[in-house]
Amino acid sequence: MRITVCAIGRMRDKHERALAEGYMSRAQALGRSLGITDVSLTEIETKGDTQADAKALLAALPDTALIVALDETGRQRTSRDLAHWLDQQKDGSTRDIAFVIGGADGHGPEVISKARETLSLGAMTWPHMLARIMLLEQIYRAISILARHPYHRD
Repeated sequence: MRITVCAIGRMRDKHERALAEGYMSRAQALGRSLGITDVSLTEIETKGDTQADAKALLAALPDTALIVALDETGRQRTSRDLAHWLDQQKDGSTRDIAFVIGGADGHGPEVISKARETLSLGAMTWPHMLARIMLLEQIYRAISILARHPYHRD
């Protein structure tokens, strides 16, 4: 299974990028033994228009990807719940999961209608660059839970 985080906007801060890359490489290394072959980040230059951004996001995803839209009204999951959900998707033969992060005005209706799930990182508002780092950390944490790695502590 491959996991992609696809986001509107580009990280320009080298420290933010280093954090994102660190979580991706750790998730990918630990995930191999679980059948998670890739964890990646695709960044789309913003058009400033939710409909144009939605088209660009969807065009960047694998055709068969299970789409999870990050949205403030989405479902909140615990880290263990996210791990369990990822495991179910993997065991259910899902080949690609795409977590999509919209621009400042959220997602266009086309993304929400194609998303199988919506996920919220909580009730607080987060900067988009920080949201992708937090999501990548949670993906790494979920993989570490599945691998019975000591990273996660209850």
